[in-house]
Amino acid sequence: MTDSTVTFDSKTFLANLTNKPGVYCMLDATGTVLYVGKARHLKKRVASYFNQSANMSPKTRALVTQIANIEVTVTQTETEALILENTLIKRQQPRYNILLRDDKSYPYICLSHHPFPRLTLHRGVRKVLGRCFGPYPHVRAVHETINLLQKLFRIRQCDEHFFNYRSRPCLQYQIQRCTAPCVGLIDAASYQEDVQHAMLFLEGKSQTVLATLIEKMEEAAKALAFETAAKYRDQIRALIKIQTHQYVSIEGDNIDIDIIAAVIGSDMACVQVLMVREGRQVGNRAFQIPSGPKIPQGFEIPGPEIETLLAAFLPQYYLAANRDIPDEIVLQCEIDEIPLLTEVISQQRGRQVLIHSKVRATRAQWLKMALENAQVSLVQRQPYQYTERLATLSIVLSMETLPLRMECFDVSHTQGEATVAACVVFDLEGPNRSDYRRFNIDNITGGDDYAAMREALMRRYSRLQKEAAPLPELLFIDGGIGQFKVAQTVLNQLQLTDIRIIGVAKGPNRQAGFESLILSEEGPPLRLPKDSLALLLIQQIRDEAHRFAITAHRGRQAKIQRTSVLEEIRGIGLRRRQDLLNYFGGLQGISQASVEDLAAVPGIEKLLAKKIYDFFHKEE
Repeated sequence: MTDSTVTFDSKTFLANLTNKPGVYCMLDATGTVLYVGKARHLKKRVASYFNQSANMSPKTRALVTQIANIEVTVTQTETEALILENTLIKRQQPRYNILLRDDKSYPYICLSHHPFPRLTLHRGVRKVLGRCFGPYPHVRAVHETINLLQKLFRIRQCDEHFFNYRSRPCLQYQIQRCTAPCVGLIDAASYQEDVQHAMLFLEGKSQTVLATLIEKMEEAAKALAFETAAKYRDQIRALIKIQTHQYVSIEGDNIDIDIIAAVIGSDMACVQVLMVREGRQVGNRAFQIPSGPKIPQGFEIPGPEIETLLAAFLPQYYLAANRDIPDEIVLQCEIDEIPLLTEVISQQRGRQVLIHSKVRATRAQWLKMALENAQVSLVQRQPYQYTERLATLSIVLSMETLPLRMECFDVSHTQGEATVAACVVFDLEGPNRSDYRRFNIDNITGGDDYAAMREALMRRYSRLQKEAAPLPELLFIDGGIGQFKVAQTVLNQLQLTDIRIIGVAKGPNRQAGFESLILSEEGPPLRLPKDSLALLLIQQIRDEAHRFAITAHRGRQAKIQRTSVLEEIRGIGLRRRQDLLNYFGGLQGISQASVEDLAAVPGIEKLLAKKIYDFFHKEE
């Protein structure tokens, strides 16, 4: 571990730093790269790490304490910076970057150029002599498809050496997986017919194959070739059975699309890539990404925001060698760097790529499917660990059974503005996001967390009572004895005395692992060991409530900031608002102006100027 007391002279460094685009590498005292980042304006971006902001994440604070040196590479454009950043991340594997560890290329199914083509799996550069289909998200999917094609069309898989030197049919012929072209048991024309059917099937044109087989079966029956007709009949039956399990498809839409969604857990994030090729959904692939590295004691690494995660994932994923890049990439949410990523990924592909997030109809269904699969993948990663944590918690709290439902509340605001209370729900399988709720809090004194918590709890549980909806067995409150008493008062008023309240008070200096659990007003707080599975579960639930509350608060705050208070003044339309803002340089100048100054603005008569003045001075 590096020395956490390392000091870096940021002022001197920033004084001589350029404002051009480029890449910066943060190093510790041993010269190890901690973090690699890119910037449109290097000086502005690097300076942001050394601004003592209360909103700085614990991860960033932990990173800054270890910086001993920063190396900078200036580039001509931000595009060059993004490409260089991606290269350095893969080469250096910095501990504070989001790392995509699974960088294997996708597998394809190939038919060789040969009078009797061979069906095989191929991975890597598509320079093989033959026709390739794919890519497929998993090798398992390729093997299953090849196995299916062998049953349906009996195409060979043996290599050329084996094919050229056979003197009698192999086992594949005996189990009806091959027609033995190696020993002349089928002519080239009949074999090519099977190959054409397989190609149509791989192109998603199974209905065409089906119609052709039905036609040939009827012709064989009319010709009294009943054995041949029976062969076609068996193929038809197998194909019809397969179609009930086949790919979801867009009728008439043959473009290639990747749909990307992500979810974030307490210690792990999952990015799901759902692949559509030639209008058919061919499968999905999950990438498990640690939310943050192990860092010095006393710091807590929360999961990255979805936008940040996707912005880091896309270049690492699509700028890999031999990556199959589709025509269109659909994202779960909008990210700031879409224009830059579109340019770089399009350059990598050699053709234009569309990256967007606003979709409807089938694409919206695929996006929903990708998100659900990401959630399932994240839960399945540690199913036994979650159950074990849940069991340990029930033992710690002396419960006879596992808690079926747990809820946690947290309040978020900025200096009392845009207050939001959030409620997250966990059940036997983990977070139940469909039951999450947020509450906009307005009718309280700004910054009064107790009042905000009281209103949120009252609104939540009075409604659950009214609707006879499931109630939690455990209610976690992010806060100390004050918040605990508020929750107890609300539940007593609603006569919900069966819900057990647990206050989660932060430890000294807000250090993770030192939380105190408040179980009652009178008794002493409960302190669990840092490695207790019960405490880890409580931290997971508390952190999820905190994340959800902050996300909701930021959304509400952004909406408020987009709305001008001038809209509340009657008689002030869009044109007059613009004139006032341009004349005084902003809202602060308007609020400090006299009636005479306001009346000097073209289009603002004396009576309206008085109304504007009174609006900003009504509390004086």
